[in-house]
Amino acid sequence: MDETKRYIKAFLTQNKIEISLGKLSLFEEFIADENNVNSVKIIQENQRMIMENWKLKTRIDDIMIQAVSIPNGTVNKKYEAKLDFTKLGWDDIVSFETKGLENTGLQFDTKEETLSGIPEISGDLKIKILFRIEGEPEDAALNEKTLTLIINPDPKSLWKNLESDKNDPFWKEDNIAVSAKFLDKNIVVASKRGRSHANVGSFREDDFAFKNINQTGWSLLAVSDGAGSARLSRKGSKIACGAVIQYFEENFTEGNLKEFDETLLLHHTQEDENTSEKINHFVYNSLSKAAHFANKQIEEFAIKSETELANYHATLIFALVKKYDFGYALLTFGVGDCPIGLLNKELTEIKLMNWLDIGDFGGGTRFITMPEIFQSDKFSTRFGFKLIDDFSYLVLMTDGIYDPKFVVEANLEKTEKWNEFFGDLQGNNEEGNKVDFSTGNTEVANQLSTWMDFWSPGNHDDRTLAIIY
Repeated sequence: MDETKRYIKAFLTQNKIEISLGKLSLFEEFIADENNVNSVKIIQENQRMIMENWKLKTRIDDIMIQAVSIPNGTVNKKYEAKLDFTKLGWDDIVSFETKGLENTGLQFDTKEETLSGIPEISGDLKIKILFRIEGEPEDAALNEKTLTLIINPDPKSLWKNLESDKNDPFWKEDNIAVSAKFLDKNIVVASKRGRSHANVGSFREDDFAFKNINQTGWSLLAVSDGAGSARLSRKGSKIACGAVIQYFEENFTEGNLKEFDETLLLHHTQEDENTSEKINHFVYNSLSKAAHFANKQIEEFAIKSETELANYHATLIFALVKKYDFGYALLTFGVGDCPIGLLNKELTEIKLMNWLDIGDFGGGTRFITMPEIFQSDKFSTRFGFKLIDDFSYLVLMTDGIYDPKFVVEANLEKTEKWNEFFGDLQGNNEEGNKVDFSTGNTEVANQLSTWMDFWSPGNHDDRTLAIIY
């Protein structure tokens, strides 16, 4: 009764009606009237319902206008994002579902509150969130909130893959991959035109060659990276690799190698200053002549073609390997920014068989076409020699592999970085591409070629990777 009295009195006062002393008994009868008591109850209940409805509406509106940020995704790249209801303050949502994910490759797990999948389309995806909050009738229509998820295009799809001109006199295959025996080991090589070249229909500038040298027991592997700024470097790299093969085929014979074989055996059993000097002399004399021969072959071709030698700029690295009873002998040469790495059998030690011509400024790379490298005081340091009981991998690569996978030169001398590199080759990568180095795998060349399609922002140069294993 007191509540009814207070309510009616306040109502009358609000309407500028004061209860005089003479009307008090009448007021008491008025508020005791059952109809008036029930009317007050109905009014108060309606007011309560209005307030509850207002609270629900404002709460729903708060959710509707609340800014919700979802991480961007990329087509063909695994995506997962959590829509954390607790952090969003959505603990009062009692019913929830999504629409708009059909044919997108994505799905929403309401239990885990995660949006995941592999996006199949790019653009601004409009995801509809249908929800009901606590306090709303179970049969009430679901509220609809729209979230925007930005899916970026697959960067690879933005690059064209235009064929190079097969009618060009210096045309070479855009992509090539081969595998074979190499001494008592195996070799696999893949050379791939870079996306930057494929995008404009230009040529693969890299090249490689390998061969057993007569009956000497020596095998040779050469890799060359044609300079992107030199318009005929694809021919320069091809001549360089072929010239090295030609030189050793013509000049490595059983007769002139006999003394070196004897020196190596003596060096292995009893290393001394005399054998070391003889080996260094042989390595320098033989490999320097091969490098100089490559230089002259390119120069002669340039003269005959009436074009400047600089048009054929190319790096050159090569390795000669022979198997002896006591292990393997490796002779190497390098000019340019392409590394030669030798990993021991246990994968616990890396030997970088050459230093890289990497300048602190543009144009720091040296090329086999530059006559000045042969007059440089550093020329003798371009040669490497190593005797090793056995090895797991001998790797020659161009900077199209080195730059994205090792980034800086210092990493080439870190065993852990090489183990990461081979882990990557063996499947530890985003694409899940794997190269199986087990003996007898006839698909190893195709596997390496596929692996070399890896995506690395900003690294779209030609890629050549040669592995003896």
